Amino acid sequence: MAITRILGVNVSNRTEVAAEVQKVLTRYGCSIRTRLGINDLEEEGIQGAGGLIILELSGDALEWEKMETELRKIDRIEVNRMDFRRENV
Repeated sequence: MAITRILGVNVSNRTEVAAEVQKVLTRYGCSIRTRLGINDLEEEGIQGAGGLIILELSGDALEWEKMETELRKIDRIEVNRMDFRRENV
């Protein structure tokens, strides 16, 4: 049985953590099948609005765990996971 894993990465202050998040995502780029970024609109007078990154993962599940662990170490972000089990086709 195969697993499709989706990670949601909620970034609360993009200007402070974007470079660090990008380094992790680049390091594990071979495990990312789909990446969708949804940026919050910066409100007037508020700098560094956040956003949401949605990742569909593929490949080695051990690499997924390593990436998730590294992302969780970054301050001011939240990581949530969804796993979908599916029959091999």
